[in-house]
Amino acid sequence: MSSVVEAFVPARLGNRFRWLLASSWVTNLSDGIAVAAGPLLVASLTTNPILVSLAALLRWAPPLVFGLWAGVLSDRLDRRRIVLVANTVRLVTLVVLAGALVTDRVSVSAVLLMLALLATAEVFADNTTGTLTPMLVRREDLALANARVLAGFITLNTLAGPAVGAALFAAGRSLPFATNAVLIAAGLVLVSRVSLPPREPAEENRGVRRDIVAGIRWTVRHPAVRTLCLTTLVFNVTYGAAWSILVLYATERLGLGAVGFGLISTATAVGGLLATVGYGWLTRRMSLGGIMRAGLVIETLTHLGLAVTTAPWVASAILFVFGAHAFAWGTTSMTIRQRAVPAHLLGRVNSIHTISAYGGLVVGSAIGGPLVALLGVTSPFWFAFAGSAVLVVLLWREFAHIAHTDDPAPTPAPAGSTAA
Repeated sequence: MSSVVEAFVPARLGNRFRWLLASSWVTNLSDGIAVAAGPLLVASLTTNPILVSLAALLRWAPPLVFGLWAGVLSDRLDRRRIVLVANTVRLVTLVVLAGALVTDRVSVSAVLLMLALLATAEVFADNTTGTLTPMLVRREDLALANARVLAGFITLNTLAGPAVGAALFAAGRSLPFATNAVLIAAGLVLVSRVSLPPREPAEENRGVRRDIVAGIRWTVRHPAVRTLCLTTLVFNVTYGAAWSILVLYATERLGLGAVGFGLISTATAVGGLLATVGYGWLTRRMSLGGIMRAGLVIETLTHLGLAVTTAPWVASAILFVFGAHAFAWGTTSMTIRQRAVPAHLLGRVNSIHTISAYGGLVVGSAIGGPLVALLGVTSPFWFAFAGSAVLVVLLWREFAHIAHTDDPAPTPAPAGSTAA
């Protein structure tokens, strides 16, 4: 058993990172369960399509509304304490929700309120957790550490979690939320074992607004991180347009039912899972900038392939490759930010990147439906292919120097209070 642990999470990453990783995996499973259980619960309480869609909006909106504030707090305060407090809020909310379901004293409005609270607390927990790895792991091991974090996300949040959540809900609608509470409690215990090293002095407290402006200004002035956020924003517009109607594409274009749609969706997660095995090999043979360039091409060809095929097995193969690319891109993107961004700004810059990602998805989702209504079910994929191809040409040269293989020039923080 110890040899398996050593192979997957080498001792050089440190015991503190192992505790953090275990906490991340446990809470990712909880989040994956909630992805299925939350909408199912709302749908069991109401058939109003506006309220059902509101459940999805309440999951996507908090990163846009609270992301920058979460970034400021994680750069100002004790980061471990933020994670503990945020997850405690999630735990209490889940216990209340599970209790209300057991006693059958719950309304759709109360459920929506609690789902919004859970999603908001998750923003603070996830943003801050993303700043902890570079505090615990040597710079040369960041790619490996991030690969292990994202492996848990793909396996537990994307692949296993929704299936477990749906099965638990079918057995009893309170069960997935009670299970979530247990998992969040375990995550709290695990992250409490993580001790953080001292941090450099924080900036002088100038107010939330000025702190946000400072984070945006640094991002805009940094070529690599600016390019990364811009690429994430625009590529997520094309991705969101295509993926927002994937269920219609699967039924109308590929002729699949609900089970078939689930299987082709799983192909993406399986591709990402298997990519975790080869990521270390890949980084030894390609620069991070080269990996991202290859990813741009793969994503562009993914949209083209899905636009022209009518065969489910071809679509599954394309989504398998796309899943591998998505894992490599996510790991590389995280590593580049952690290498380039000064520690006292990492929370804010991470939040700006998150807003870029979710903003692109929201805009893309708004485009996908009207395109289908006007031009047919494959039109969002043709839109995504054309838009991605143009972006590849425009951004190709920028990725030659995005990897930051050299240490970034230190950005001195103004004197002020020290945050742990």
